Amino acid sequence: MENSGGITASLQGRYASALFDLASEQGVVSAVEADLDKLGQAILATSDLSALIRNPQVSREALAKVMDGIVGLLGLSELTKNFLGVLAANRRLGKLPEIVRAFAAIAAAQRGEVTAEVTSAHALTDEQLAALQAKLKEREGRTIKIKTSVDPEILGGLVVTIGSKRIDSSIRTRLNSLALAMKG
Repeated sequence: MENSGGITASLQGRYASALFDLASEQGVVSAVEADLDKLGQAILATSDLSALIRNPQVSREALAKVMDGIVGLLGLSELTKNFLGVLAANRRLGKLPEIVRAFAAIAAAQRGEVTAEVTSAHALTDEQLAALQAKLKEREGRTIKIKTSVDPEILGGLVVTIGSKRIDSSIRTRLNSLALAMKG
């Protein structure tokens, strides 16, 4: 499998790539991706879990038991359970959020998808998201997956980030540009 050198060059990228290869062989990529998404959300939502997986004073065995409990609670697949066991044994659970992101990027690239991070001042309607997705697909020539966030600080407009490209049509940026132009 061909991956971006930037992703697989990192520690978390190597783990994510190895998991992706195993999931591909077993035909369970989408299940593992869903599992990792659940785990990522659990880590973001629970500060205790986030602190626990990064705590060097917690033994490998204790971390493995905690992860087994989480696997049962979230109903994760056997492959994901085994993978978490490997991370616990190698003391790499602290890298789990980055591994989740790397796996998602590898899976999206394999499907020919690209993720666009869209920031708006107000939540976008389904119609607006559909229109934006169609425009971005036309521009990029690939399937676009949109992740939205709301930031009232941009005042209006959108900030769209696709990979290393950024399209900033926010009112805040326009006002800042106008202020700089007026200062001369």
